[in-house]
Amino acid sequence: MSDMFMSVDPNQLFMLNLVAMVMLPIITWFITGDIPATLTVLVIIILLPAFIYRSIRNKRLKRFELQLPDGLAMISGAMRAGASLNIALEGMVKEQPAPLSQEFELFLKEQRLGVEFEVSLKNMEQRIPIQDFNMLVTALLINREVGGNLAETMETLGETLRRKEMMEGKIQGLTAQGRLQGIVMTGLPIFLGFLLNFMEPEAMSKLWTTTIGWIVLTIIIIMEAIGYFIINKITSIDV
Repeated sequence: MSDMFMSVDPNQLFMLNLVAMVMLPIITWFITGDIPATLTVLVIIILLPAFIYRSIRNKRLKRFELQLPDGLAMISGAMRAGASLNIALEGMVKEQPAPLSQEFELFLKEQRLGVEFEVSLKNMEQRIPIQDFNMLVTALLINREVGGNLAETMETLGETLRRKEMMEGKIQGLTAQGRLQGIVMTGLPIFLGFLLNFMEPEAMSKLWTTTIGWIVLTIIIIMEAIGYFIINKITSIDV
């Protein structure tokens, strides 16, 4: 979380998660008296923190990726006007919102403290593990070694990333229906299972109380996971 500039105590979050893992399943059991519902709540609470963390991190990286072309255009414009790289970065940090400004501000602070340019870039690359930023890091390192027109390189890279973003947007729009179908087809059997459990609890109880029932549930879960994975793989196109 420190890589995402979140000033949250992880120990407190861990304790809250432990309390939720104990209390919420107990409350669910007293309210419903249903073992599957209680186990479902327990599994959700166990998986929820990692899911929330990945979701926040992915959204932050996506915002950084979207802001990067504009940031490169600002840096290129400032350098064409005669500013050095550090001054151009400082101007970009003042104008751009987070997370782009946060990451480059930390980069500049490391530079002021005497950290080597390459080390600061590598630290930033570890915090931002995306392909677009790796291209920027490579361009800066090559320019650092062999020289060249860095302003033109920044401008070209920014334009390339902007066109890549437009292409990804078109692909996302074309594959949206397939992704929705995958979610619906995966969630429909689960929804029907819960619905039938409330409508016909005696008939459905054999799934939770017999060995054959647990085997059937295991097969269903495996097949659901495989189906969703295949659909998600088909609709995920890397540009």
